[in-house]
Amino acid sequence: KSIIMVEVAAMNIKILVATHKEYPMPEDSMYLPIHVGKALAPFSLPWTGDNTGEHISSKNPHFCELTALYWAWKNLDADVIGLTHYRRHFSIKKPGLFCHNKFPYILCSTDVEPLLQTTSVILPKPRNYFIETNYSHFIHAHPAESLELTKKILKDKYPEYMSFYERVMNRTTAHRFNMLIMKKDVFDQYCSWLFDILFELERQLDISSYNAYNQRIFGFISERLLDVYIEANHINYKELPVIFMEQEHWIK
Repeated sequence: KSIIMVEVAAMNIKILVATHKEYPMPEDSMYLPIHVGKALAPFSLPWTGDNTGEHISSKNPHFCELTALYWAWKNLDADVIGLTHYRRHFSIKKPGLFCHNKFPYILCSTDVEPLLQTTSVILPKPRNYFIETNYSHFIHAHPAESLELTKKILKDKYPEYMSFYERVMNRTTAHRFNMLIMKKDVFDQYCSWLFDILFELERQLDISSYNAYNQRIFGFISERLLDVYIEANHINYKELPVIFMEQEHWIK
């Protein structure tokens, strides 16, 4: 009897590493460092800029790493797309067997594929604020009007999401950092939903009086919307630890 050999193609995985400065990067080929806000930068980094193709690079002071997310949505062709930061990466407990990173505890492509056999999304392990809800935590750090307007826009555009929004806002845990890894179909649908809300929020919200920190409000808002989208669409996901590449001042 003849044996038919079927070759299964490896997933084309691209995880963007958002950065605005020179920094050591993972060597695994799935990582794609991207210079965010390059349209406004007076210098060039030796990596892809978020100001090529269809982009919103000039919005980086207000949208943060979301300019990389938008760039990937509009320009990147891959089976799986993710987003991390130059100082913050998905981690694994043990180095991958064929990991080619100079930092062996950073997630490798050989670790990602097995995870995505049973899920469509990988998220960072949630943060727990214990004594604060996601809503109270936000308004203690950012203008409350921005979140209230987001809620109104969500209600007008996507009323079926409201019960999930309320549930997420009243919890003490959440997935943060706008870090994610998604199969392309989920990624496209999420970005379409997210930027539809954020661009409307940008149109209605006057941030001219906000300080430099809160001028980044659209990035902060998107952190609160990720769990809303995941839960409203009943998307299966797995969680991974996050490794921070520098010392953190936990008391501060």
